[in-house]
Amino acid sequence: MRKLFFLLTGLCATATFAQLPVTRYETSKGTETVTYYEAIAAWKQIDKASPLVSMSTMGTTDANEPLHLVLVSSDQTFQPLQWQQQNKVVILINNGIHPGEPDGIDASIALVKDIITKKTKLPANVVLAIIPVYNIGGALNRTTTYRIDQNGPVEKGFRGNSQNFDLNRDFIKNDSKEAKSFAQIFHLVQPDIFIDNHVSNGADYQHVMTLLTSQHNKLGGKMGEFLNQTFEPAIYKSMQTKGYDLLPYVNNFGDNPENGWSAYWDGPRYSSGYASLWNTFAFVPETHMLKPYAQRVEATYQLMVSMMEFAATNQTAIKQVRAQQQKEQLTQTQFPVGFTLDRSKFSEILYKGYAAGRKPSNISGLPRLYYDRNKPFEKMIKFYNFFNPKTMIEKPTAYVIPQGWWKVIELLQVNKVQMQQLKKDTTIEVEVYRIDEYKASPRPYEGHHLNSEVKTSKTVQQMKFRKGDWYIPMNQKANRFLIEVLEPTGDDSYFAWNFFDGILGQKEGYSSYVFEETAEAFLQQNPAIKQKLEERRATDTAFAKSGSAQLNFVYQNSSYYEPMHLRYPVYRVKK
Repeated sequence: MRKLFFLLTGLCATATFAQLPVTRYETSKGTETVTYYEAIAAWKQIDKASPLVSMSTMGTTDANEPLHLVLVSSDQTFQPLQWQQQNKVVILINNGIHPGEPDGIDASIALVKDIITKKTKLPANVVLAIIPVYNIGGALNRTTTYRIDQNGPVEKGFRGNSQNFDLNRDFIKNDSKEAKSFAQIFHLVQPDIFIDNHVSNGADYQHVMTLLTSQHNKLGGKMGEFLNQTFEPAIYKSMQTKGYDLLPYVNNFGDNPENGWSAYWDGPRYSSGYASLWNTFAFVPETHMLKPYAQRVEATYQLMVSMMEFAATNQTAIKQVRAQQQKEQLTQTQFPVGFTLDRSKFSEILYKGYAAGRKPSNISGLPRLYYDRNKPFEKMIKFYNFFNPKTMIEKPTAYVIPQGWWKVIELLQVNKVQMQQLKKDTTIEVEVYRIDEYKASPRPYEGHHLNSEVKTSKTVQQMKFRKGDWYIPMNQKANRFLIEVLEPTGDDSYFAWNFFDGILGQKEGYSSYVFEETAEAFLQQNPAIKQKLEERRATDTAFAKSGSAQLNFVYQNSSYYEPMHLRYPVYRVKK
């Protein structure tokens, strides 16, 4: 909401500042974090106190509490369309996706209070969009015993949401109401920069904060180059001037991180990977769990300031490189699906660690890992941050999805995909995938059994589609997103996340004693199939000894076999 708020005198300004909240974090001297309800109350008070701030609700959550969005603008404009017209850099900040890692919740409140009181400057060409607490269910589930290894705050929220989902695995599958509400926010504000504040686990080291930057080869194009060569180095330099030696996220959970590690692969299921699909620069700050809470909050605060400063100074470059990449993707003919690490390339970075050792465990008597803080060291280590595409997918002219797959259609609509329904029954020549091989995970993962190692074959067919089926043109902003979710071999495709598992089970069958005569007649009428059967018998001993296998071979090569079995129900239009 836009408010008329006039500061007529210095006395009135002082009174306004007095209305700003004093939070639990402040009164506890940095040992406690605000509760969810305290956080929302604080933001409401901030909203009321300053015309620079506007808070609204944006969708619901699994906790049946509304998701809030705070907008901060130095010229009091709170319309995203107006921001785009003014060429402002939009920074979207997400807090509390894992409520046991609340650093960003308290740091964001402190940051905006300081912007209001002019202790910290919000540049005129930068606007902030802040989600105060994303995982509300986890924040309400609060005790002193979660994240037991972490050095504060006293009470912490729980990692899982109200459905016990890890919300930082839900940005593609959208099992939670939070993820759907986030998509609404994301596409409303259209961020240039996205920050998702976290706390890291893993080894002990001297660095207060590590930074997971969305992988630059995956982001691709001029944006990937700008991120890797200009943006990220500038943030490291800025943080160093503030007293923080940033380090890439320590993706090494053994006892020898000094041997180096590879960049964490942030696929689209993660917040930063999702943001990258929409050509947004994405970062996941990870403060170190063993550092005091107040020190971690301050580091998170300073990282957000560094992002604001870089955004202000590099406004033109950020806007231009994003616009260029989005324009090129409209006509781009090939897109990468899946990446592999290139170990022939690496950079060297300074790692400040503590010596690791082994000593007898007082529990088991066996050797256990420990870090000796009396033995700090510094070492240049190898950081592997170059990835090559596994597969390049040729972009179709369009996809067609039958209307019966409404769950998938709804997810595309949530993500503002442009598509239209066929106005009449229509025959279209399309490329049709068949799922030849896949590996189904035997154990559940975030409510699904993931399909991986997918192999397909492809044919061209004339397919009849019904009035109401969905036609999705591939000349839109969502091109990269659509390739990622609709191509079945994608690591985080909708096929990988089980949305099309209905095609994996055969629905029709036969009684062998009846089908024997039918199959015999079929082979007499189809000598080519009979020849294939004989060739298979000659080369496959087990097959030759199995009457049921041979009968099923005939069935699957006949017109009686159901066409929907293993036929992927997303069709590619090539013309």
